Amino acid sequence: MTTPMRQQYLTLKSQHPGCILFFRLGDFYETFDDDAKTVARVCDVVLTSKPVGGDLRVPLAGVPYHSVDGYVARLIEAGYKVAIAEQLGEPGKGLMEREVRRVVTRGTVVEPNLLDEKRNNYLLAVTFGAF
Repeated sequence: MTTPMRQQYLTLKSQHPGCILFFRLGDFYETFDDDAKTVARVCDVVLTSKPVGGDLRVPLAGVPYHSVDGYVARLIEAGYKVAIAEQLGEPGKGLMEREVRRVVTRGTVVEPNLLDEKRNNYLLAVTFGAF
C-alpha cells in the first residue's frame, strides 16, 4: 500500500530518471529514497524518514523552499542533475497537483545566483537540418 502523494512522487521521479527530484511540500522541498541519501551527504542536511503507507517508511531529506538555490548549486557542482517539482494551484483538500518546472544541470544553469562569476559556463547548441 502507498499513499497518493507517494504515487505522485514516484510518477514524477520516473519521468526524470537520473535527476535528484526536489518535491515541493508546503514550505519545503523534500527528497526521498536514494535522492534523500545523496542530498543529505552532499548538502550536509539531516536524513530522516517518512511514512508512506502501512508500516513502510522511506528516507527523507528536506530543505526550505526559500534557500533551495544554494542546495541546488551544491548538487550541480558535485555533478548531479536536479528536477524541481512545484505545487500548482491553491492548497485545499485532497492531493495537490505538482509538476516539474525546472531541470538544472551544469550545462543548463542560467540563474545568476547559481553561477560562479569567476568561472566560465559554456553553452553549446547544435541543430541538424535546414533553417
